[in-house]
Amino acid sequence: MNASTGFRDIHGNQIDAIDHTRTILANNPYVDIHIGTDSQSIAKQTRYITVIAYRFGNRGVHYILKKSGVPKIKDLWTRLWKETEMSIDVAEWINQSLDIRPEIDMDYNEDENFKSNKLVNATRGWANSLGYKVNIKPHGQIATRAADYHCK
Repeated sequence: MNASTGFRDIHGNQIDAIDHTRTILANNPYVDIHIGTDSQSIAKQTRYITVIAYRFGNRGVHYILKKSGVPKIKDLWTRLWKETEMSIDVAEWINQSLDIRPEIDMDYNEDENFKSNKLVNATRGWANSLGYKVNIKPHGQIATRAADYHCK
């Protein structure tokens, strides 16, 4: 999957994510950029939504998203690991194109009572090793909240 294609605004209009991000940064140099992916298995397909969210301090959030689907992934570890891969791919693409490092929101939980907790150390370690700040539940989930909304 190509990280650079397929982004749309919430109305479905195709967006060039790099140009869009460049424009937002030109007009709002202190914007926080978050990348996050969520997934949901429905019928015979696993749907992934990757979001680039732009947080304007206390003035709100704007985001663009990319939807994709694959044949249903039954293994939870594999499905969730792919969320991290997709988010890191987009973060790396933005970093290489614009020389900025967005934050990566991961839809995993630090609470050991949740199955997703098993991925926290590996996925956070991978993203941190590439220089990214990572947000894990229950902390700042901006992009993954929007992705979750569009997954359902």
